Amino acid sequence: MADFRSQLLRIATSLVRTHGFTREALSRSVLELPAGKAHSEPLSDSAVSSLFGIGEYARKSLIEAWLNEGIIQMASKPSSSLSHVLHTRLNYNEPVLPYLPEAFALLASPERGLPPLDPRPALKHAARIADEASYISGDTSSQLSWYTHRASLAVMYSCAELHQLTSPETAHAFLDSLLTGSSAFEKSLDEVHFFSGYVLQSWKGILRSRGIL
Repeated sequence: MADFRSQLLRIATSLVRTHGFTREALSRSVLELPAGKAHSEPLSDSAVSSLFGIGEYARKSLIEAWLNEGIIQMASKPSSSLSHVLHTRLNYNEPVLPYLPEAFALLASPERGLPPLDPRPALKHAARIADEASYISGDTSSQLSWYTHRASLAVMYSCAELHQLTSPETAHAFLDSLLTGSSAFEKSLDEVHFFSGYVLQSWKGILRSRGIL
């Protein structure tokens, strides 16, 4: 059952561009199974709940699977260039940009009650990308420099991703501008903390502008 669930989640991530991060995308995943295994009808709502979770938990399962696929996509195109790896991850966002604000809001929403949003999912997302990009590009930082370098990469990627949501046509140039100044950026943990706060406040602003908060 676990393998079947994982297979359907992988398929559903490819349906996000047309169906969003929805239970419908999950239900239609069985239609895209290999020949001989594909269903003739989408999964019932009860089947989606049984496999992926009740209510919004199913959507969260799909969002997390999509994020995991993004990490896999980064690793599938190894490069010695940190810039190339981060640009590859930005490219991964492009087909689903209209759906991302709501998806991140859902991940950051408390299980019960109303916001404030929990910033930990966004921080985890950025940290995973920074770790993977550093590994693929052969980063050899150690001890304090390891933490400082990854913290700065995580914040820079977050800033570029935020920029991508509001101005996708200039997102790659914006990322380049941040990477160009990365040496100076890494010298100050205070600056990293400042930009971390900026990222959180910017996310809130974007979500409110979309009517999500």
